[in-house]
Amino acid sequence: MGMVTMLAFGLGTLPTMLGVGLLTSKFSSDRRSQLFRLGGWITLTIGILTLLRTGNHVDYTGHGALIFLMLALIARPMSRFFPQLLQYRRFLGVAAFILALVHMGQMIDHTFNWNIEAFWFMVPQHQWGIGLGTIALLLMTPAALTSFDKIQRHLGQYWRKIHLLAVPAFILGVVHILLSGSSYFGGFEWTVSHQIRVGILATISLFVLLVRMRSIWCLFSLEKFYVSPSKSQ
Repeated sequence: MGMVTMLAFGLGTLPTMLGVGLLTSKFSSDRRSQLFRLGGWITLTIGILTLLRTGNHVDYTGHGALIFLMLALIARPMSRFFPQLLQYRRFLGVAAFILALVHMGQMIDHTFNWNIEAFWFMVPQHQWGIGLGTIALLLMTPAALTSFDKIQRHLGQYWRKIHLLAVPAFILGVVHILLSGSSYFGGFEWTVSHQIRVGILATISLFVLLVRMRSIWCLFSLEKFYVSPSKSQ
């Protein structure tokens, strides 16, 4: 039985492994190196998230997706201080999308047990949260699907417009967490713990949005450190 199980596992993962091999062969050697290094960090992150939720179903993949999306959004304006973020911006965005997909699958399995009709029996607060989270994932999808060099060159100036959808996706993702996220920040009891969590998330999210605005850098006389979109290409 052990041999059969391992054989089934090998056959099941073979298409994925071949697909990854063929896909990475399309990248330059520098991009492949970046992908493999980032892949190691993502694997480590997923392992940590798995350990955190062992024995108790608390799904952290949604928070992980939001963190990766935050890093991708601040990568360009903060590149003078953290150039590595800009170097890995594309892979951070794709990682955010993948974790968001995993989060959606986890929630459909755990919350609904694949019975989508149960959505209509939830309280309105959680219905709004799930709905906004779904819209956020849909807004991230075009950017993830157009994250290849060839497609970006073909799209030209439209590429940036597509990838700017990550900003409203981020805002909706934050609202999604506040209303129906892991640990239920928007739970029915408005405790001090909930207030602190909401305050921290709101502060970090506001920072991410403000740091992308040139006027904010000028306000603190730091405009020389600001990197505009045209200079980050």
